[in-house]
Amino acid sequence: MGISLEQAQAAIQAAHQKSLDLGVKMNIAIVDAGANLVAFARMDDAWLGSLDISIKKAKTARFFDMPTGDLGQASQPGGPLFNIEVSNGGLITFPGGLPIKDGSGKIIGAIGVSGDSVENDHTVAEAGVNAVAGK
Repeated sequence: MGISLEQAQAAIQAAHQKSLDLGVKMNIAIVDAGANLVAFARMDDAWLGSLDISIKKAKTARFFDMPTGDLGQASQPGGPLFNIEVSNGGLITFPGGLPIKDGSGKIIGAIGVSGDSVENDHTVAEAGVNAVAGK
């Protein structure tokens, strides 16, 4: 079964709180197992350009069932997945997208966060994942 709306909202809330703790303004997207948008939050004054990036990070994490930063490592020039970011209607291959797993370890969706440094994007995404982990 894919991520429920309740789980997606818990991930959004946890990621939003982490954003507030860090003092950053984020766009936060949650997709289900089919990479369909389930929940989204755009914090007041978050970058408009990051809206699309957050959704694409979530989709990218689900399409390949890995953190977007890991995919980015493999897509560097000379890497085994060089230029993969132009596939699937455009992927995002830098940190901020993470798969979300249920209590049994099955991937049920993904989160994508964008709006600040990739380090903060990743940290906020982790908070969202942790809110759902094991539930």
